[in-house]
Amino acid sequence: MSGNSGSPNVRLMSGREMRMRNKYRKPTNLHCSAGNRCSLPVAVCSVVACLFLLQLYTLLSQDDDFTLDTHIRTSKYIRELEEVDEDNIQMPPPRKRSPRAIKRKPKRATTLIEEFLDESSQIRHLFFPGMKTAIDPNSGNDSFYYYPGRLWLDTEGNPIQAHGGGILYDERSKTYYWYGEYKDGPTYYAHKKGAARVDIIGVGCYSSKDLWKWKNEGIVLVAEENDETHDLHKSNVLERPKVLYNDKTGKYVMWMHIDDTNYTKAHVGVAVSDYPYGPFDYLYSKNPHGFDSRDMTVFRDDDGVAYLIYSSVENSELHVSPLTSDYLDVTNVVRPILIGHHREAPALFKHQGTYYMITSGCTGWAPNEAMAHASESMMGPWELWGIHV
Repeated sequence: MSGNSGSPNVRLMSGREMRMRNKYRKPTNLHCSAGNRCSLPVAVCSVVACLFLLQLYTLLSQDDDFTLDTHIRTSKYIRELEEVDEDNIQMPPPRKRSPRAIKRKPKRATTLIEEFLDESSQIRHLFFPGMKTAIDPNSGNDSFYYYPGRLWLDTEGNPIQAHGGGILYDERSKTYYWYGEYKDGPTYYAHKKGAARVDIIGVGCYSSKDLWKWKNEGIVLVAEENDETHDLHKSNVLERPKVLYNDKTGKYVMWMHIDDTNYTKAHVGVAVSDYPYGPFDYLYSKNPHGFDSRDMTVFRDDDGVAYLIYSSVENSELHVSPLTSDYLDVTNVVRPILIGHHREAPALFKHQGTYYMITSGCTGWAPNEAMAHASESMMGPWELWGIHV
């Protein structure tokens, strides 16, 4: 398999070295606005990515003769997702402009992304649908089919708060646990040039036996209210929490993106718990291998070795590093991959010895086309697969 990730050299660097269950079960009310990380489309993207990976893995598991080609495009499962996702959105008529404005800047058609970012858009309801079209598994909808772009309710009838999430299947309890950012506070601007934000509340957790009905398990990692120097102070950034179970230690280990308001810190953070439903005790944060780390995920292989995959060097490349045996730190081995490709938001799975990774482009909060990559080794080289999703 030929790689497209640049130099194959491995960089070697040395890295820095409640048990009570949380009962916070605050009802969910959405207060988010367009164009910020707490908005509904971010939750939708997370949900669609999780469901796509689960459906794709299920499909591949049923095909023993699967090879690395594009025939999966013809799958009925993928076509169904495309049907729902490709609604014909009618752009609103152009707004009236003064003669002076027209002379200063020629008339140009508004793009879909501009409409998405415009809070006064006439088609805002298409991007931010309300409770009327919400998916409620308890209301007789037994199709097990989620429609992208709609709210998904938990077993208590509240919108699921698991933004930037990740799902863990716990072998011991035969239960799925969905972790994600709990975004239920007011939206505001920290300063004029900053992105709209919501204060950290914590990491939400939901449990399910069938991936359809999700029970709210509460906040399993709680924000720090008073200590402004703490990584989890409410004014900072906590994103993309992912959890692994360590067979050797019997601990559940959470990795996450930790940052400051201006996204200049670029750390990964680590927390640990005795139970999948928390509470998690926060340990520390760091720049892995001395590099900036923003969008990230973790992956546990069949042999029990776990990896951290993170977007680095100003999002121009991804880095892959094995974790230590207790999953609490990175080792001193790191491999840059997809150098110069500007990919982020990695999500991975493995099938019949081949590793698959879905990544997104780097367009801020605006939507973009995801890509699929494949490799015979976690450390690469990684090949761009002939399918765009």
